Amino acid sequence: MKISRNDPCPCGSGKKYKKCCLERRQTPSQLEIPADVLAEVRQTLEGKEFASLEEMNAFLSKYMNQRNQASREDFAGLSPEQMHRFLHFPFESPDLVSFPENLAVEPAAPIMTLFQLLAEAIGKEGLKPTAKGNLPRNFCRETALAYWGEETYRENTRFGNINKEDDFTDLHVTRIIAELAGLIRKNRGRFILSRDFRKFLEVSGMAGIYPQLFCSGTLKFNWAYRDRYPELGFIQQSFLFTLYLLHRYGKDWRPNTFYEDHFLSAFPMILKEVPPESYFTPEQNVRSCYSFRTLENFARFFGLAEVEAITTEDHFSRQLRIKKLPLLENAIIFRV
Repeated sequence: MKISRNDPCPCGSGKKYKKCCLERRQTPSQLEIPADVLAEVRQTLEGKEFASLEEMNAFLSKYMNQRNQASREDFAGLSPEQMHRFLHFPFESPDLVSFPENLAVEPAAPIMTLFQLLAEAIGKEGLKPTAKGNLPRNFCRETALAYWGEETYRENTRFGNINKEDDFTDLHVTRIIAELAGLIRKNRGRFILSRDFRKFLEVSGMAGIYPQLFCSGTLKFNWAYRDRYPELGFIQQSFLFTLYLLHRYGKDWRPNTFYEDHFLSAFPMILKEVPPESYFTPEQNVRSCYSFRTLENFARFFGLAEVEAITTEDHFSRQLRIKKLPLLENAIIFRV
């Protein structure tokens, strides 16, 4: 059997074959099918007779197609084929999921609050950046006060005030994502609102702006930029699987470990991508990174889930509880 490099890997990981088992082949002479799948195929062929090689290949092709379309418990009911599309074609699989260009509700999310404050400050006249090209210090402070409120602002600046854009990470990330989305840009030494922004705003208001920020936040912005964990780009690539889990299980409060368990059950191979470290195991690293990037800095930041910290005596792991918010069902329409 020959497997195309871009086909779903027959091991059922959901990855493309070239990004999974093909990479683990050590010599050109090795079989192109993982050992466990090969054993399964051999068992299926046992006792069957075929008139020709073509007939056998047709049978195997049909068998593998059925295998890739069967739901799997470790994929939360998705099939390998569906997972393959979630991972590699999240915005090009309308039979599985769609993303409305104009939301039916006014989007309420931290990133939207910050973007609206930024857009208002830029206005028609533009906003002059610092010498390094960042947002002005006074604007960052005023925005932080409006965003956090006085009490939280005092708490967050106890050990140092906001002196530059980088000191207010959520605003810094909002500005980057807005630029990646083409909603703001620099022109003649000032931040200005783009024509695309004005077009979306005129036609749909902020309900048309949110999908632009969402798309850039998932496809263009590198989630690893916000932390010091290993790169682990697959965590970001699997964003749609996490949203599917929230869609399916997020009606009730659940601990972050619930979603971590599902992620590791679906993609155990990610543990091999973690560099060795003396203090934490690969699993601890992946769990912490997954919760921080996907649940807190993505789902919460984009208003798709409510995330609350839980006070515990364990100072080495951050305990959270998560529940989906109504915006999830409005911004992402699942059909599975």
